Amino acid sequence: MSDELRSAPFASRVLVINSGSSSVKYQLLDMRDSSRLAVGLVERIGEESSRLKHTPAGADTREWTGAIPDHEAALKAVSAELAKDGLGLDSPELAAIGHRVVHGGKHFTEPTVVDVDVLAEIERLIPVAPLHNPANLTGIRTAQALRPDLPQVAVFDTAFHTTMPEPAARYAIDVRTADEHRIRRYGFHGTSHAYVSRETARLLGKAPEEVNVIVLHLGNGASASAVEGGRCVDTSMGLTPLEGLVMGTRSGDMDPAVIFHLMRVGGMSADEIDTLLNKKSGLIGLCGDNDMREIRRRVDAGDEQAQLAFDIYIHRLKKYIGAYYAVLGRVDAVAFTAGVGENAAPVREAAVAGLEGLGLAVDGELNAVRSDEPRLVSPASARVAVAVVPTDEELEIATQTYALVGKNS
Repeated sequence: MSDELRSAPFASRVLVINSGSSSVKYQLLDMRDSSRLAVGLVERIGEESSRLKHTPAGADTREWTGAIPDHEAALKAVSAELAKDGLGLDSPELAAIGHRVVHGGKHFTEPTVVDVDVLAEIERLIPVAPLHNPANLTGIRTAQALRPDLPQVAVFDTAFHTTMPEPAARYAIDVRTADEHRIRRYGFHGTSHAYVSRETARLLGKAPEEVNVIVLHLGNGASASAVEGGRCVDTSMGLTPLEGLVMGTRSGDMDPAVIFHLMRVGGMSADEIDTLLNKKSGLIGLCGDNDMREIRRRVDAGDEQAQLAFDIYIHRLKKYIGAYYAVLGRVDAVAFTAGVGENAAPVREAAVAGLEGLGLAVDGELNAVRSDEPRLVSPASARVAVAVVPTDEELEIATQTYALVGKNS
């Protein structure tokens, strides 16, 4: 090997960007060992009191507030913070930028290098993801302007769920109408479900192809999936992230005629109902709180409204566990993940209580342990493992991005 090649920097870093309507979350990872070199958040973009928090590996968090007018300014500020640590966007060690994109429709089944056609397709999907895809597009375009020479990779929340068979993906409405308006079940949180199902198999000492897993991603947004041999065969969210489990502020499953009733009898507009179901329902609609820690505190204090909200949440969760058990036929593990799934022991205990006939149980002592590591909380004798697997969507995005472009770096 020549001295020039020996001294040339190896492009092993991936910057992961999750661009929201008024925020940018980011992480810089070195894919040689999946280590995090820096993490950060820019929030309240477009306000005078915008805030940037930046934490380099092994150092204290830096934070400042001030006016950040748009996403271009936000990413320039991120680049400046990274540069202070010798990790700037101009580094030859940066192999690619990976972007979380919420909705990829049927078209995108895997991570994709962004080009003009990809951007156009993401834009065409805005009507089915009006809150997310525009912000994701803004992040991609801004990053392209800053580093036009660098591969930009879109990793789609919906991609993992594109393996669902048609009986699971189709709604029972007129086929022509559904196809014309792209109405079908797409599912979301796909990067989390992919990562957690794979990590659950590893925890069991098996290959993903050998394991059937029910994954329960329980955060403020919540979704369940049935994963058969590493492939999603059903998931709880549908055309949008509103369907399925009871969530922090979203209703989840509901009779669609409620919407017509609210229009005709309640005099509510479509926008008002949209706000009701997405922002004023779920746990916050039932008891006024969407933080499970506060709800459990109220339950322990004897608050009946909080108890009812908790019971409704668990009832819906238990229904999906049973339904996906039936879909899979054989279940090797049920995996809890995300903020509530990883930290709320009472939720895990209640969700499997009464399901002993299905081989499900939790060990009280194991379930009470707090840890950042993947672990089993079921008794050794349980027929079906119950696991707690911390999700890592940023690592999953970086891994998929680097697998696509790293070999050419």
